[in-house]
Amino acid sequence: QVQLLESGGGSVQAGGSLNLSCTASSFYGLYCVGWFRQAPGAEREEIAGLYDGGAGLYYADDVKGRFTISKDMSKKSIYLRMNNLKPEDTAMYYCAADCYQKSDGSTVYGYWGPGTQVTVSA
Repeated sequence: QVQLLESGGGSVQAGGSLNLSCTASSFYGLYCVGWFRQAPGAEREEIAGLYDGGAGLYYADDVKGRFTISKDMSKKSIYLRMNNLKPEDTAMYYCAADCYQKSDGSTVYGYWGPGTQVTVSA
């Protein structure tokens, strides 16, 4: 099992950057990790994923080119670099681990952090 804890959220003006970190309590499930976000009144959506030990990479269309997911196994940490932030990026951000892909192409995650809030002002 693994426990995840995000950090690095905060308030920033549009066009700014933030670096989110997620520290894991163990190596369990870190071969397949991702970041999600949930805005008020919206469903939680996967915005970035690093699958199969790093062989697979996914970005949602609206963050592609602006966000970068990475991980450092020596630190048991997952990162999300967010550049050129927009007000519509305002949400609670969650890291997740221990994922696998179903036959329909969707990805299922086994563990989640409590989240960190990102607020982007115009």
